[in-house]
Amino acid sequence: MAAMFVAQAGGIHVPFGTQLVMMLTLMLTSKGVAGVPRASLVILAGTLATFNLPAAGVALILGVDTLMDMARTSVNLLGNCLATAVVARWEGVDLRVVVAEAEAAAVV
Repeated sequence: MAAMFVAQAGGIHVPFGTQLVMMLTLMLTSKGVAGVPRASLVILAGTLATFNLPAAGVALILGVDTLMDMARTSVNLLGNCLATAVVARWEGVDLRVVVAEAEAAAVV
């Protein structure tokens, strides 16, 4: 979405096929980005260069990237916590017992 914003801000028309290729490229290159602060800017800069879009567009995104980065990190953390709980349930672990044991150990 940020790459399309940069293209629109630069007045550059991006055909639909190129948009699809750009989306697939970003999906592949963005794995693990949510856990690394400011890594999305590096991925965006690489994508802009690959698709011949103005690299100066990263400066446009820089102002709001802090807020977007916090949102990405929050969603990543929530997803990791949910996945952990689902796998624990799938394996037959009763999470209430685990929490009670942890609380008992913390009191001692």
